[in-house]
Order: sequence, then C-alpha cells, then structure tokens
Amino acid sequence: MVEKHYRRTEVEELTGLSRSTIYAMIADGTFPRPVRMTAKAVAWPESSIAEWLENRPVA
Repeated sequence: MVEKHYRRTEVEELTGLSRSTIYAMIADGTFPRPVRMTAKAVAWPESSIAEWLENRPVA
C-alpha cells in the first residue's frame, strides 16, 4: 500500500504551525524532514506527521 504524503500547506493545517516555524523546527531537529517528490516538490509522509503529533509536548 502506498503511503499518503502531505504538502506544506496541509502540514500547516494539521499541526497548526506556520511555514517559518516548521522550517525552524526542521533546522533544530524537532520536526521531521520532508522527502523529495520531484525536482521542485517536497512532502511529508503521513506516518512521520502522525508520529510527531503523538509525541509532541503538550502545553
């Protein structure tokens, strides 16, 4: 079965994070890195976003 991948706008909606926050968290290692889909497009595997959502700190 093929895993669903989310584009950045979908990740923003799912996580409630802004684009700049997502990329800052990727840089400091606290958010999953996207995978390259084409020469210009990246996306996040559904499983990596689901795992991050399950394990994120709760305020």
